[in-house]
Amino acid sequence: MLDPLDDSYFMKKALQEAELAYEKNEVPIGAVIVIADRIIARAHNLTELLNDVTAHAEMQAITAAANFLGGKYLKECTLYVTLEPCQMCAGALYWSQIKKIVYGAADERRGCTVMGTKLHPKTEIIGGVLEEECGELITRFFIEKRNLN
Repeated sequence: MLDPLDDSYFMKKALQEAELAYEKNEVPIGAVIVIADRIIARAHNLTELLNDVTAHAEMQAITAAANFLGGKYLKECTLYVTLEPCQMCAGALYWSQIKKIVYGAADERRGCTVMGTKLHPKTEIIGGVLEEECGELITRFFIEKRNLN
């Protein structure tokens, strides 16, 4: 029997967050943090709204999850994010000691993998979950941006 609460299920929840960012004219990246099959944080990019380069979806989600748990470590949590984390977000995830990172589309220019960013030794990273859907939303956003200018 298939597990209804698998990586695809939670990535779809992250995609819903990315859609909210898209509607706000933010780069459409969404994230959720899960512990024991329960979403404890939902977030999306807010860099334009907050005028803050650090307001990435992952950063917002880390803060929300830490607040929910009452502590800074996310040792039993999984982050689902629609785009591979950047170096800044990967650094914050390192310090949070998150158990697992699952991302949708790879960021072949600025992603933590291509940048050689170190994650916590106990952190597992998996890419390519709903990759097409995640990548399509970001591609559409930037095509529309270019056509408006």
